[in-house]
Amino acid sequence: MMSPLQAVPLFHLGPMPITGAVVTTWALMAVLTGGSWATTRRLSLEPGGVQAVLELLIEAINTQIRETMRTEPARFLPLIGTLLFYLVSANLLSLIPGLEPPTAKLETDGALALIVFGAVHWYGIRMQGLRGYLREFARPTWIMLPLNVLAEFTRTFSMMVRLFGNIMAGVFIVGIVLSLAGLFVPIPLMALDMLTGVVQAYIFSVLAMVFIGAAIGNHDTT
Repeated sequence: MMSPLQAVPLFHLGPMPITGAVVTTWALMAVLTGGSWATTRRLSLEPGGVQAVLELLIEAINTQIRETMRTEPARFLPLIGTLLFYLVSANLLSLIPGLEPPTAKLETDGALALIVFGAVHWYGIRMQGLRGYLREFARPTWIMLPLNVLAEFTRTFSMMVRLFGNIMAGVFIVGIVLSLAGLFVPIPLMALDMLTGVVQAYIFSVLAMVFIGAAIGNHDTT
C-alpha cells in the first residue's frame, strides 16, 4: 500500500513534478472561481435564493472575524473567506467516488499553513511597522525571544499536521471499510467524514484569524 506521505507525480512541467493533489487543486480553484463569477455577476437589491444564501455565509464569516479578531472584517475577509470556502470544498471531495481531497496530502496542507504564516507577518508588519512588530517577539521580556520565534514555526507546523491527520484518516478509514463491506455500509462513516471536513475547515480558518489577530494587536482601527 502506498504511504499517505508519498506524493507520486502525474507528469512534469519542466523540472517541476505535478501531483494529483496539485491537479485537483487547480480544478477546484477553477470551479470556485467560475462559481463565484456566476453567482456575483448579477447581484440585486432583492436577492434571490442563491444570493441570499451567499450573503448569509459572508455575514457569518464577517461576524466570526469581528468576534475573533476584534476588528472590522473588510480587510481580512478575502483571505479568510477564500481559505474557508476552499477548505470546505476540498475536504468534501472525498464524497465523490474516485476523487481524493487534496488536503489529504501533506504538501497541500503545508502550502496552506505557509499562506497563513506569511499573512500573519504581512499584516503584523503592515499594522505595527517592522520595528514595532519585531519588538513584540521580546514581550514580556527579551528572555522569551527564542521561545516566541520558535512558537511561530511550531504553530504553523501544528496547523499543517492537524489538518492533514484528520482529513487523511477519514479518507483512509472510509476507503478500508468500503473495500471490505461494500457500497452502502460506509454511508454513516461518510457522513461523519463530511462533518469532520467542515469542522476542520472551520478550525483552520479560526486559527488563521487568531494568529493574525494576535499579530496586529490593537493597531487596526479601521
